[in-house]
Amino acid sequence: MADEQRVKQIDSVLARLASIAGRPWDRGEPDTEQPRRGRFPVSVAIGLAVAAAAIVGVLAFSGSPPPGEPAPALAAAAVEAPPAATIVVDVVGKVREPGLRTLPDGARVDDALRAGGGALPGTDLTPLNLARKLVDGEQIHVGAPAPPVSEDIPEPGGKVNLNTATLARLDTLPGVGTVTAQRILDWRAKHGRFTKVDQLREVDGIGPARYDTLRDLVVIR
Repeated sequence: MADEQRVKQIDSVLARLASIAGRPWDRGEPDTEQPRRGRFPVSVAIGLAVAAAAIVGVLAFSGSPPPGEPAPALAAAAVEAPPAATIVVDVVGKVREPGLRTLPDGARVDDALRAGGGALPGTDLTPLNLARKLVDGEQIHVGAPAPPVSEDIPEPGGKVNLNTATLARLDTLPGVGTVTAQRILDWRAKHGRFTKVDQLREVDGIGPARYDTLRDLVVIR
């Protein structure tokens, strides 16, 4: 289609030049008896012929599409979105479908409960904080108290694991007596587990000064 249009353009250019020059190259010997007035100069005709040849060459060998023909569109590169982060939790207890569940990062206890098919009829969900964000690898006990957590082996440097420490172990921390240690356990029972050390600030009785003392003495596992 493009070649046919170029041929038509070449013919059109030649026709216009021929009409201007009177096609002197097609004539025989000039009639000496014909008046010279109105005759097209040979030098001008030659110049027009050269110009025509140049235009023909440009049209014939140009890689650009002829006027009116749209240029080929560039294919848009497909951008793949990175895979969303996920976590795996273990839903156990009084649920319809207990077991491991893969959930999007940032999911909450209520999402895990729904993924497990929901609680069985009559199950008391009061002990669960349904709005709490889940942590990868945790176990959610529905309708049954969580088994007691045994104290971990002491961490390197004698640090205390906030998620496994007993009341007696927490009581050994400087500035933490029995009352504050119990508040730490209460916070852990309500929220499930610590996910960041700075959550100690949310425990009643631990202000900025006491937190600065404790933050290098505890860990999260």
